[in-house]
Amino acid sequence: MKSIFLALALIATGVHAAEEADDNPCDKVENEVQTLECSTYSRTTAEDLLKANYQSLTERMQTLYGKNPAQLTDITAKLKAAQQQWLKTRDADCAVEAFPATTGSKAFTIAQNDCVARMSDERSEFLESIGQE
Repeated sequence: MKSIFLALALIATGVHAAEEADDNPCDKVENEVQTLECSTYSRTTAEDLLKANYQSLTERMQTLYGKNPAQLTDITAKLKAAQQQWLKTRDADCAVEAFPATTGSKAFTIAQNDCVARMSDERSEFLESIGQE
């Protein structure tokens, strides 16, 4: 079972690493320790992008609805609630996805990191699409 998770993690981190242009720990993944480092890097990078895209979205809403304080307050509250709920759902889904591995093990951490990175990247794209003209 552990080798299956390692193989899946290597594939997932390799795909995510291919999207990165900079030198990073995902460039040459050859063992479990490097896979863990890559998954951690991918998760951090994806979560940073998610935060930046959420901030950019709130700035777009300010531009779009800044002249109408009631609408701005309403959309801002809805975005905040949706993002908080999405984060809870993402974390719960990733715990399920990583479940067969023992909590705290490298395989579990890698699977969870890869799931969080993948889902955060997907959410980032969605956030980028809102309010675009």
